[in-house]
Amino acid sequence: MTAATLYIVPTPIGNLQDITQRAIDVLGAVDWIAAEDTRHSQKLLQHFSIQAKTLSLHDHNEEKRTQMLCNKLLGGEAVALISDAGTPLISDPGFVLVRACRAAGINVVALPGPCAAITALSASGLATDRFIFEGFLPVKNQARMNVLATLLDRTCTSVFYEAPRRILDTVNDIKTALGPDRHLVLAKELTKTFETYVSDTPDGVIAWLEADAVHQKGEFVLMVAGAPPASDELPSEAIALLKRLKQDLPLKKAAAIVADHYQLKKNALYQAGLALE
Repeated sequence: MTAATLYIVPTPIGNLQDITQRAIDVLGAVDWIAAEDTRHSQKLLQHFSIQAKTLSLHDHNEEKRTQMLCNKLLGGEAVALISDAGTPLISDPGFVLVRACRAAGINVVALPGPCAAITALSASGLATDRFIFEGFLPVKNQARMNVLATLLDRTCTSVFYEAPRRILDTVNDIKTALGPDRHLVLAKELTKTFETYVSDTPDGVIAWLEADAVHQKGEFVLMVAGAPPASDELPSEAIALLKRLKQDLPLKKAAAIVADHYQLKKNALYQAGLALE
């Protein structure tokens, strides 16, 4: 522990066992814990017998709290920043405070830990070599459609958070903006008892959401597969696998296997295979 330091401390997104020992040690040693919702955070702190002083820091008071916390830090006190769940600042408050601390020369230390976006992506089965985290989509329909339109030709995976009350509308909007064949993965209630992944086309995800009202409740991470690259932009590893499989399989079959593995268009791979002959 170092005095006059702001610690960014991730907290569990569901399963309390996911907290790190370092996070427990820091939270137990700092002078203040800035929490998005102190009532919510008290449950976590009580579970681990942490009795540090807490104060709220959320979207509506961050500017005011930032000056107060900077004064405490400049006075030699240590502060931990936590959110309701996961890593602070990732679609949660904290940016204003961290920016002010950096500008004032205050030491900032970030601890690694739980993050719903990364947890969901790693188990999604979608490409992870490149991805863009978009946070929450705009609430207003036209603004949301404008954002989704930018995904039409984006070849990397896109990751969103979405609220229960909007999840069905969002998937319908994705179908409208990107077409009925774009692959989606919906992750729900991560690390909790009823953790669920739904991997399907928009129609398949919509059918699952509408099958039971309970399916539309909880915390969601929505991931959208990237658009297939143009035939002249096929990944080199896909071409290498196609070349290898073509030695033992008919080109059509080899192209289908590679297309499924890399989520590419079969015809583009078939045409690339013909060029290899």
